[in-house]
Amino acid sequence: MSTDQGLDAIVVGSGPNGLAAAVTLARAGLRVRLYERNPQIGGGAATAELTLPGFHHDVGSAVHPLALASEFFQKFGLKDRIELRVPEISYGHPLPGGRAGVAWHDIERTAAGLGRDGPAWLHLLGPLVQNITAIAELTGDALLRVPRHPLTLARFGLRALEQGSPAWNWRFTGETAPALLTGTFAHSIGRLPSPSTAGAGLTLAAHAHAGGWPIPIGGSGAIVRALADDLLAHGGEIQTDADITSLDELPPARVTLLDVTPRALVDLAAGALPDRYTTTLSRFRYGNAVAKVDFALSEPVPWAAEELRRAPTLHVGGTRADQARAENEVASGRHAGSPYVLAAQPSILDDTRAPAGKHVLWAYTHVPASSTRDQTEQITRQIERFAPGFRDTILASASQTAAQMHNHNPNHIGGDIAAGAISMIQLVRRPVVSGDPWRTPLAGVYLCSSSTSPGPGVHGMCGYRAALSALAHEYNIIEPPDLSPKESSWP
Repeated sequence: MSTDQGLDAIVVGSGPNGLAAAVTLARAGLRVRLYERNPQIGGGAATAELTLPGFHHDVGSAVHPLALASEFFQKFGLKDRIELRVPEISYGHPLPGGRAGVAWHDIERTAAGLGRDGPAWLHLLGPLVQNITAIAELTGDALLRVPRHPLTLARFGLRALEQGSPAWNWRFTGETAPALLTGTFAHSIGRLPSPSTAGAGLTLAAHAHAGGWPIPIGGSGAIVRALADDLLAHGGEIQTDADITSLDELPPARVTLLDVTPRALVDLAAGALPDRYTTTLSRFRYGNAVAKVDFALSEPVPWAAEELRRAPTLHVGGTRADQARAENEVASGRHAGSPYVLAAQPSILDDTRAPAGKHVLWAYTHVPASSTRDQTEQITRQIERFAPGFRDTILASASQTAAQMHNHNPNHIGGDIAAGAISMIQLVRRPVVSGDPWRTPLAGVYLCSSSTSPGPGVHGMCGYRAALSALAHEYNIIEPPDLSPKESSWP
């Protein structure tokens, strides 16, 4: 590694959090260098031709419910740098018999389509949507702090406890509304019902009716390019093909931010961490995993429920009971017989993603950690169940098992794309119980991955919070730097 002098800050890892940290530090006037082990930057937020030429697939994340809600991206002005297209339908949910639940961006329109359960939907989610700014603040920082919006926290907490308990069906009388809601809960890869999965799902559902669930035109890689361009414009450096295996390999710098898991931090520190802190990190639990398949299609997915052909995001898993059964099988260490599938069809909004008339489909299902099973057939069969003829539209597919997901991105331990199990304990202790969980006992060393608060998602908040902590403690810079696009030209 280089031993050059003059660096103020180093960031290891170029996922959205590492890039957010690097951008924030560079905007504060620091000389920043970012290291990435892969030939390309972005971690899970990247876009590539995975199947056939001309078909552009998202390597990791595809739809971005938090892109408009994130404090970091709001200050960064992401929507002014790239095109984020907000669809009329935030997400859809196929049901047996050609039926479907549809979560429109408009909550009133959604409720109108839920019949007798419409008022219950409004009563459950309406107050969260009305207070979405406070919800974003509550869920976008460390939980171990005095809340600025205690009433909103109480409303949110009571709803999460209700929907995370066996009483989760009490307010619904039909099948569509609870199935539609449960699809958001299952994003968290955990037992259903549980307060942690309910809390995460309610947050996603509220954002669906507030800012919406946008699709970045050009793919998720557009977000990464915007971040990298800003870093470079403000004097930052990026080195790829740089696999850092020890902190001793890094050149001198006052601040080091690590977009890695707690397990990797222990390895990088090589015995330099205090025993008590190392023990705490060793107790950090990683969750179950995803297996992903990308499809190149000759035509749009022929969903039996035609309104789903307009939905960029779909939760394919049947009824609430069906989804709970599938998720609980995975939580028990088994592959689900009829799995929950999270699917995205971005090419219905973005014609840059596939050749004219053709389409891409992004899909994953949940599997036990480190699974080596290819899930192409299981995902295909589940989609075919609700879209007869889907199999005939497939031109090519590319599959990644959970074990391969880990090999591509070491932060995804065993294929855990959340970089740590989502549980009530680990929402508070992420990865330690602290009002400043990003700061480590090593002087100038901070952790900024999704293993820290506020957790997984393409929002940049873990990196942003870690960078603000580093600026305050190491440089006595208390005022957050201006991140807006108007400041994007380096003199």
